[in-house]
Amino acid sequence: MGLIVPDAIEQYLASLNRGGDAVLDEIARGNETRGLPLVDAEVGALPPGGMLLTMEMSEERAGEARANFARAGLADRTSVIVGDAQLKIAKVSGPFDLIFQDGSKQLYEPLLDRLVGLLRPGGLLVTDNVLWNGEVVPGFAGTPTQPPEDTRAITAYNERLASHPDLITAVVPLRDGVSISVKRRA
Repeated sequence: MGLIVPDAIEQYLASLNRGGDAVLDEIARGNETRGLPLVDAEVGALPPGGMLLTMEMSEERAGEARANFARAGLADRTSVIVGDAQLKIAKVSGPFDLIFQDGSKQLYEPLLDRLVGLLRPGGLLVTDNVLWNGEVVPGFAGTPTQPPEDTRAITAYNERLASHPDLITAVVPLRDGVSISVKRRA
């Protein structure tokens, strides 16, 4: 059973997502056997007509991402940037309608202001893993399984996100916790 959302509820939510895709399902199965996470349709998706820009630290993972996008028929709507997100993000220009953050937990807070600056007014910043298996709540998860420095980083990020003057934020207790922040209009 999931610590935050019971498995039966997660399965119900997944059943509502009728946009299942054979390629995505195959990629998910392959990642599961390798112990690699995958952002599934319940947490993030590329809408029709949308463009996706993603950053990968590893050239190998970037190549795999490109191959997966091609298999899914999305190669013409995706760009994979290779390198340190903290350095590469300075070279990206917006505005973006949506930014999905799911990288190094210790970079969540340092990248926050830059990401907010890249959003258009009314744009969304969606961040994955903000409940960190419940470990952001002292004592909730019992024996911690996540690196304590990552837990501290996510806790600090959540506090900063909740008080950010340019954002209105809600946390959805789906999977490992997803924050959805709307950039205030000027």
